[in-house]
Amino acid sequence: MITYLLLALTIGLAALSIFLMYRASRKPLADLVFTAVLSAFLALFIYLYGMWVFLSIYLKYVFGVLFLLSTAWFFIRRKTTLRGRSIWGKFIFTILLGAACVLYFTGTTGVPKTVELDFPLKKGRYFVLQGGKGLPTNIFHFSLRGAIYAMDIVKLNKYGNRANTVFSRKLEDYAIFGDTVYSPCSGKVVRAHGDNPDNIPPNMTRGPKNTNMVVIEGDNYTVFMGHLKMGSVMVKEGDMVKIGEPLGCVGNSGFSSEPHLHIQVHEIEKGRPWYASRPLYIRFNGKTYLLNEMIREKNL
Repeated sequence: MITYLLLALTIGLAALSIFLMYRASRKPLADLVFTAVLSAFLALFIYLYGMWVFLSIYLKYVFGVLFLLSTAWFFIRRKTTLRGRSIWGKFIFTILLGAACVLYFTGTTGVPKTVELDFPLKKGRYFVLQGGKGLPTNIFHFSLRGAIYAMDIVKLNKYGNRANTVFSRKLEDYAIFGDTVYSPCSGKVVRAHGDNPDNIPPNMTRGPKNTNMVVIEGDNYTVFMGHLKMGSVMVKEGDMVKIGEPLGCVGNSGFSSEPHLHIQVHEIEKGRPWYASRPLYIRFNGKTYLLNEMIREKNL
């Protein structure tokens, strides 16, 4: 199961970064420097990219504290010698990890054109399960017909998890399942569909053509919201909606392995379908969000 694999990788790499920092203090001088730097970049990488949400996002902060303590211990107990060793392997890994950490914030798409929306979910803490400025943070969406700035949003329960267990086959176990989706903008509903059944996790063989959705056309952009719950869509094509008007509920229809809200925005370009037009980077209530960031009510 990919969920358990990603969680195990997250915890394993976090433990490795602490171990490397612990061991670095007893290494020869050249090895000490590169081992410590490698450990720091590995810790930052897994802090930013790690799938902590599969167990609890609070573990991310626990790991951060533990790594800082291991770094303090490194300075207390370090004993160096001048004996040199080959450092090329660590140098290469350090460069790769450093680049990944920088790209987390910058992405690979340059300076994106943004669109201002109202956050479409209310009453809770939400989490960006997938999102970012292209590669490497949004690698899955990057390959989907220009959806390079699309976002997948889940909801957190009181334990900092998006479900009652690490992985569940029960839709009701997911905190976001059934949450009302509100219109993030004013405009015209150009597509509305809600007859497709919800997938039982992790089955998503029905594919993207069986997604319950609402598509809204604003003044100069089109907003797509997908994976809605079967029978929950409250609007129809041709309706005019205002910001904050209920549209439907979060589900797990179409190409989706677990309940979440998928949202993407494209600029309106004459003669081109909305999904092939220029993608726009979303700002919710004046703030942008990246992979693994929390969306709090106080920020909305």
